[in-house]
Amino acid sequence: MTLLEDIGNKENQHRTKNRYWQSQGIEVIRAPLPVGDYILANEKVNDVMNRKAGRGIDIKKMDFVGTYSIAVDTKKDIEEVVGNICGKAHARFRDECILAQNNGIKLYVLVENLDGVTCINNLYEWNNPRLHNYNKIAYMHSIGKWLSRKLPKAKPTSGITLAKSMGTMQHKYGVEFIFCKPHEAGKKVLDLLGGEINE
Repeated sequence: MTLLEDIGNKENQHRTKNRYWQSQGIEVIRAPLPVGDYILANEKVNDVMNRKAGRGIDIKKMDFVGTYSIAVDTKKDIEEVVGNICGKAHARFRDECILAQNNGIKLYVLVENLDGVTCINNLYEWNNPRLHNYNKIAYMHSIGKWLSRKLPKAKPTSGITLAKSMGTMQHKYGVEFIFCKPHEAGKKVLDLLGGEINE
């Protein structure tokens, strides 16, 4: 079995997943993907790679459009998802979801976390550590202390706001948010892609 990993992924941040795949005899090839961080190399994907290699041409992202129907995008923690959905990266993330939807690609967003979050509903109880720090600074300002320390421009996103935004994106774009612990991510990616391994 061969996985393709998007070249946009920082190599050093996915060691646990890569060690798991290596232990299972799974080859990981880095390539530019139009949607997601991981896909399975199927016949169409292999055909693109072989034709481009045969002509000595670099593969472009759009060469893979129409070659796969499932992709997994991984997030290192909940804070990264906050940035993608409620922060500056929202437009880029939304466009990727729309590209997946328009091309019939089921996009799973796998959120690794150690916060005990296993589904979107858990986010209603999730306490954003940045929100706690913001409230602490705001309180110190209100009683006349820490005047030299600036209050962040925007109040950090609460778990409730994040949960509602994720639900909206699932409904509107068909993207599905899945949660797991970091050490489970390698197997979870394969499960979501439909890759079968013998354990």
